[in-house]
Amino acid sequence: MTATGDELAGVVDLFGALTREELAQALTELAFKRGAAVDDAAVTDAIETATGEYVLVEYQPAASDADNESLLTVGPAAFPTLPPNAEDLPHILDYEKRAVDRDRLAEQIQTRLKAEADEAVAADDADRAAVLLDVSYDLEAWASVETDAIRASLSAALPQD
Repeated sequence: MTATGDELAGVVDLFGALTREELAQALTELAFKRGAAVDDAAVTDAIETATGEYVLVEYQPAASDADNESLLTVGPAAFPTLPPNAEDLPHILDYEKRAVDRDRLAEQIQTRLKAEADEAVAADDADRAAVLLDVSYDLEAWASVETDAIRASLSAALPQD
């Protein structure tokens, strides 16, 4: 079974946030409903690609939260789309609906974006800088964070016409 990043985001959005294992199990259930085989490596790759593109993002709950395990949630570059039969997942899987602290999540994404931007600039990686520049706009539209300094750094790293 294959799923796009936006479909992964759609599945995660049904629950608010999921662990990686829960998302993999949800994809396994969808494949079963379709009569398709599951390639665990492809599932892992799809999740990694979606997180690399900020379609899914890691959320680390506060240490004071009862369950402070890292979760995946919908990111600023996502357009969540439900894959076929996904609407049945909340009835099949006994996962709690989770809420994430949007301000905390936005700060975590901003920190990650800055670190990745610094790496792209240091490596003179114009392709990654261009992707991250787009993400900076997505993030500002998605949350109340300022990314002007990150954007300036990334823009300076891009070839000038």
